[in-house]
Amino acid sequence: MFIPVNDILIRELRMADHHRLLSMMSATPGITVRAADGFQAMERYLARNPGLSFIAERGGELVGCALAGHDGRRGYLQHVIVAPGHRRHGIGRELVNRCVSALDGEGIRKMHLDVMAGNEAVMPFWERLGWFRRDDLVRFSLITSQDDNA
Repeated sequence: MFIPVNDILIRELRMADHHRLLSMMSATPGITVRAADGFQAMERYLARNPGLSFIAERGGELVGCALAGHDGRRGYLQHVIVAPGHRRHGIGRELVNRCVSALDGEGIRKMHLDVMAGNEAVMPFWERLGWFRRDDLVRFSLITSQDDNA
C-alpha cells in the first residue's frame, strides 16, 4: 500500500529494496551495516514479520526506513533511519506510526527499540513521539559467530 506524505511515498519494505536500503544505511552517518543486515538475514526477518517494515521514497530515492517485528508479546523497532538531507519533515514520525499501527494490528501493544548510548541527538525525537527512556533495564547480547555481528 502506498501512502503519500506530502511528496513522500511510504510503502512496505520488499526484498527488492534491499540493495538500496544497504546503500542508504551505508551513506548515513552513525549507522553501521553488519552481516545481520545481509540479504538472507533480511529475507528471514521480512518473512517472519510480513507487512511490518516500511520505507520512504522521494522522487524514487530511498530516504527512510523503519523495520519492525515481534515475538508474539512485544514489538521491536530497528533501523529507524531518515537520510540526513530529508530529516525534520515528518518522515521518521510517519514511518514509526506505520510500524506501530501494523504491530497494533497484530495485537502487539508494547514496543521497544534500542538506541546506541552515545546517540544523544535522536533521544528528543523518540521523546516527542511519546517513547520513554528506561533506566531499569540493561541489555545483554550474545554473538555466536564472528561472521554475524548482529
